Amino acid sequence: MIQTNNHNHIEGLKLQIMKTKISINIITIFLFLFSTTVHSDGRVAVRGHNGAVASSSYTASQVGVEVLKKGGNAVDAAVATAFAMAVTHPTAGNIGGGGFLVYHGVDGEITAFDFREKAPLSSSKDMYLDEEGKVINNSIGPENHFSIRAVGVPGTVAGLALAHERLGTMDWSDLVVPSVLLARNGIPITWKLHDDFNSDRRKAWFGEYPSSVEKFYKEGGAEYTPGDIWKQEDLAKTLERIQDKGKDGFYKGETAKLIADYMKQNGGLITLEDLEKYNAVERTPIVNDYRGHTIVSMPPPSSGGIILSEMLNILEGYDLNQIGHNSAQYLHLLTESMRRAYADRANYLGDPDFNEDMPIEKLLSKEHAADLRGSINTEMKSESDPALFAQAYESEETTHFSVVDKKGNMVSLTYTLEFGYGSHIVVGGAGFLLNNEMGDFNAIPGLTNASGRIGTTPNQIRPEQRMLSSMTPTIVAKNGIPLFATGTPGGKTIINTTMQTILNVVDHGMTIAESIEAPRIHHQWLPDVTSFEKIGISPDTRKMYESLGHKIRIRNSIGSAMGVYRDPETGVISGAADSRAEDGGVAAY
Repeated sequence: MIQTNNHNHIEGLKLQIMKTKISINIITIFLFLFSTTVHSDGRVAVRGHNGAVASSSYTASQVGVEVLKKGGNAVDAAVATAFAMAVTHPTAGNIGGGGFLVYHGVDGEITAFDFREKAPLSSSKDMYLDEEGKVINNSIGPENHFSIRAVGVPGTVAGLALAHERLGTMDWSDLVVPSVLLARNGIPITWKLHDDFNSDRRKAWFGEYPSSVEKFYKEGGAEYTPGDIWKQEDLAKTLERIQDKGKDGFYKGETAKLIADYMKQNGGLITLEDLEKYNAVERTPIVNDYRGHTIVSMPPPSSGGIILSEMLNILEGYDLNQIGHNSAQYLHLLTESMRRAYADRANYLGDPDFNEDMPIEKLLSKEHAADLRGSINTEMKSESDPALFAQAYESEETTHFSVVDKKGNMVSLTYTLEFGYGSHIVVGGAGFLLNNEMGDFNAIPGLTNASGRIGTTPNQIRPEQRMLSSMTPTIVAKNGIPLFATGTPGGKTIINTTMQTILNVVDHGMTIAESIEAPRIHHQWLPDVTSFEKIGISPDTRKMYESLGHKIRIRNSIGSAMGVYRDPETGVISGAADSRAEDGGVAAY
């Protein structure tokens, strides 16, 4: 348990809070920070009547709920939570990355906001290749992942601003100020933060950039220890500029100049023009019916909504409840649906602004699902053909949170820096991490092989193109009313984890908490191996599954889902934070 008796520090926080427009109730957040350990949830949901936020940072969840208590709606709470996570969850919470937000109002309105990063104007499809057509390696690793040239133009601030402009109700400044206070006055170092900062590999990577060392270590490079107060003054100043000027506080003025200057000094690509031209986009969500429920999810450049819907359409032809949750036959059918849908993902999907001929209608059709289902042998696995399909690497270090307000409006939001801590590059003087999302593009055009390299055209690098993603923020509705929101980090595993949480509720009658805690599997066409979690699926089941021809590997965990559920009859709200997320938690009231 992290504890401190720093009375003067708490009193100072109270004084600063009272000078703002934010309700004095937000003091409870800081009293929490300096009095108790981070709260995690498990199989039992946290319940309330008026709203809930489930995220990978319990502190950020509390920030979101305080906004709900003030009368803010789900979008207001999502904006405040996202900015807070940029302070408290630096592995993926961000203002230097990008992501997606899906909204479903209790009045039936649905929409989606795309704030995925873009390729800089000076980028090109072969920008990472040497004279032999191979990806350039530097002292850390492949340049498309491990360099300042791997940074895409950030989208998070623009996306949050657009969602707030469209659907928010509270003053923008009031939603950003909690993150300013958290950054300026400091948060206690948790064991997770301590372990993250001080792994040998992360120390080496941060060590390449003096501005990163300055942020994540004490003077002289000494480690922060659990219970130390970690202050981020440069980040606080950046957040203040966003607080005062909204989107322009990031993409123009001092912050933009700090980014552009840092890029120029260190060999990066992003310019003032790149930042000024960046735009978030409101898109029409992917909508699909599954057993009388409406699945509302993210469209391209996320592959999530389409591939999730395609898998559900395949599985709709089986009585999954009768087959039995996580039985060998059940896991076989899941695997075969994953195999086929992920193959389609690799072959067809990319940024819709650069790929007008994606066969989305076909991929979502029940007829296509029936054809794929007809190719499944219930007694034996299929083969994955590397000549046709492969999957480029996608980091699993993303984060997701779900929000429901008093009326029942829901937000499902997933955003990321790509790798944990992104590029590991902190903008000097601005205090925030940059992404390394350019690595999500197909680095070698035309080359697709069994090792996982993919070179298909839809996701090749073009200036201002958004890279393909697996992020799958999703809301499930019944009779036009949002029922639950779900999503997860996990790179390529995201779509499969999200699907399994939905199956657990709809087909198996689990609560939102039970659905999130249940053991999971993952298959993505290539490599042709199924990941099983270390705990939860019996050795006998594994043997029966392997007898169908499957190969398995054991992982400690898959994903880290966050969900909220609103009972349509009683109005009682349940929130669940995956116990796989060490610092995660639900705040509800």
